[in-house]
Amino acid sequence: MTKQIEETEYSDTSGLYAQVVDSLPIPIFCKRADGIIKACNTAFTRIAGISKAEIIGKKLIDIFPFEQADVLLFKDSDTLNNGSDQFYETRLKYADGDLRDVIINKAAMRRNGTEISGIVSSIIDITERKKAQNKLERAEEEKRIAATMLQKIRAGIVIVDEELKIIESNIGFARMFGEENEELFETIPGLHGAELDMLVPEVIVNMFRSIIDSGESRLERDIRFQNRLFSINVMTIHRNKIAGAIIRDLSAPMLERAEIIERARQVNRKNMKTVQEIAFLLGENAAQTEELLNSIIESQKYDVDDNE
Repeated sequence: MTKQIEETEYSDTSGLYAQVVDSLPIPIFCKRADGIIKACNTAFTRIAGISKAEIIGKKLIDIFPFEQADVLLFKDSDTLNNGSDQFYETRLKYADGDLRDVIINKAAMRRNGTEISGIVSSIIDITERKKAQNKLERAEEEKRIAATMLQKIRAGIVIVDEELKIIESNIGFARMFGEENEELFETIPGLHGAELDMLVPEVIVNMFRSIIDSGESRLERDIRFQNRLFSINVMTIHRNKIAGAIIRDLSAPMLERAEIIERARQVNRKNMKTVQEIAFLLGENAAQTEELLNSIIESQKYDVDDNE
């Protein structure tokens, strides 16, 4: 008895297909070759803002404003003339007034498998995907700008992860500890992925390791390396995860240090938003990035003032 009921329930496949199509969240409609709409699902009625009864038997131009109908009619003739499938991205205003980014797919309906009798279309809303894509593209562009600006600061700047591998650095950092580092920088811009202990004296590595392990906010120390005096300022960017350092060559000429101050001020004043974005993309605390740049200004300023 159960078997007979099941056979009866699913014997009308066209009815079953109609239920499946109507339950889909993707708007779908089909129309004859003369443009008369034969069927649509509930999702399509939400775009049109009217019921199925008001849609069936009409043309798109009767339902939508001219501009919107024109968007939906685009390339219909190609499908009707040669049966080619269509796939294009456009913008469509829904009944609620919301302008959405959509992908429209069209395929020819055929009578007896040969003669083209109409078109079936689906509308896929990609608005959120586009927003995410645009946001990512903007973030990548801002990251490139921020990385470029970091290269303009002559003080050495380096950011590392908990494994003491470099996330980002500038050319000023590479130049401070040997020609080999500078040559490596030309091959691997930013020294991304390089191990810190292969590039700097052990004392600097230990300072980073101490900051990462302890989570302290800041650690400062002056060291001598190859007859030069360096001021090392290591700070936490993301507790126990990411740390950054500003390394200043105290042997540098006064003019050079004054220029560092001015460049840092320009970065902080005009481009802070961009630099914060790169910090965000690296998983850092943006406020700490601001502190990082401010510390360049303040620490350099004190040295210049003292020597004046």
